[in-house]
Amino acid sequence: MNAGNWEALAAKKRQELDDSIPEEWRIPSDLLPPTDQEDVTGFPGTSGWFTPEELYITDHTALDLLPKIASGELKSETVTRAFCKRAVAAHQLINCLSETCFERAISTARKLDKHLAQTGKTVGPLHGLPISLKDNFNLLGLDATVGFASHVGDPAKYDSVIADLLREAGAVFYVKTNVPTAMMIAESVNNVFGRTVNPLNRKLTSGGSSGGESALIAFKGSPWGVGTDIGGSLRIPAACTGIFTLRPSFGRFPTLRCRSGMPGQEAVQSVNGPLTRTLADLEFYSKTVVDAKPWHVDPRCLPIPWRTVSLPSKLKIGVMWDDGMALPTPPVTRALRHTVDKLKAAGHEIIEWSSVDQADGQKLLNRMFLADGGKAIRKELERTGEPWRPEMQMYAEAKELGALEYWNLHSDRQEYQKRYLDRWLRAGVDAILCPTTPYSGVESGKFKHVGYTGVYNVLDYACISFPTGVIVNKLVDVALDDSYKPLSELDKEIQAEYNPDAVDGMPINLQLVAQRLEEEKCVEMCKVVLNVLS
Repeated sequence: MNAGNWEALAAKKRQELDDSIPEEWRIPSDLLPPTDQEDVTGFPGTSGWFTPEELYITDHTALDLLPKIASGELKSETVTRAFCKRAVAAHQLINCLSETCFERAISTARKLDKHLAQTGKTVGPLHGLPISLKDNFNLLGLDATVGFASHVGDPAKYDSVIADLLREAGAVFYVKTNVPTAMMIAESVNNVFGRTVNPLNRKLTSGGSSGGESALIAFKGSPWGVGTDIGGSLRIPAACTGIFTLRPSFGRFPTLRCRSGMPGQEAVQSVNGPLTRTLADLEFYSKTVVDAKPWHVDPRCLPIPWRTVSLPSKLKIGVMWDDGMALPTPPVTRALRHTVDKLKAAGHEIIEWSSVDQADGQKLLNRMFLADGGKAIRKELERTGEPWRPEMQMYAEAKELGALEYWNLHSDRQEYQKRYLDRWLRAGVDAILCPTTPYSGVESGKFKHVGYTGVYNVLDYACISFPTGVIVNKLVDVALDDSYKPLSELDKEIQAEYNPDAVDGMPINLQLVAQRLEEEKCVEMCKVVLNVLS
């Protein structure tokens, strides 16, 4: 590979992606919404370009569709074609895809339809339903560039373990989705495919690093998808687009044979999880993966079945209003206050959770990410002469730790985990309720803080990012006035850039945090929260 040819490789890759789109699924030019139209989620329903059957299929959730496919009411091929077309429409409007395998998907769907017709049985619980995957999940024969030009033209020689497991359950793969460079930016932008934008408002980011997934699902170009999270890469995109996600503890879902942006970095473990439009879909996906006994295919998975959890009649929840580093913008604070008021009214016990330990956790996360002095990322960039993106300045300037310093970092992490656990147990809380990010949404290029999510990666706690049903109102969620004293320079910048006009009408997510390996409890507690909000 020649240094200096990154632009040619990126252009080649973009052309290959464009060439993979059938003419029948390209939006006619006279139907394209104006480039300045912000919300494009209504396009499929108003354009007249989708058939009633295509709209019927793609408007339904995973759990709506699975029994219809299993009964033969809907063919997997019909469902797959509908989502292929809507995913292609999404890509043309918000730039969310990185790979397609449409012929493979339709062939798989036909085989599944034939199997059902001949045997009267499904192959598994996900029989015939399409599922989208983040770019880093290897699929045989497809690239996994993770935003690097150096990985263009390097197709996977095997499938990721999670893909094997999902296929055996009956899933149909049809697209992979865009990510930021090395998957280490909180927005989905790279030098190969460019920027993915938010279908709810194309001036805003869909988040990162699973922002191609969140954008596609919010557009209903996928019934559900799989992303990854090492510092908030599931929860941030879910919050930006108003959908659900689960960040599981390491060991619940298989992670083997995926491409990493920083291979071998395991001081903080990357995990994968579902992105869905409903909590019921999230729970069904999670149970399906765990029921497949992933510990038989990934030696790092823990042999813990999906458990039935009984909650106390009244929960004890610690509410963290801010993380001591950056105050949430006004709409997020309003949504958090509204949720707390509803929980109190329903009789749940609410205590204040201090942010005293949050900054230490964020510093640990940064030290872990930068421990190699940015070498892993620099090596891939230098192979083609690809420039550093401005969002990655801290990696470009990082200083490499020595082995002893790295060991000390692990010791600091363990001490921090113990301190947080002890405090949790003393307080006797079931969960922490807090912002997912400081933002309800934010303009592309302005996402600045991952502290609300990243600390729980260091702790390896189970977390759900969920939509509250509260919507930004620019007349209510006005910017703070000059009397506000910022928590930090970062906070000062975030509050100064907050623009209520830009995010008016956006959904607001919050984050529910449970203890390590308490995924089932986190799901059940989220049901309680959603119930009081409804």
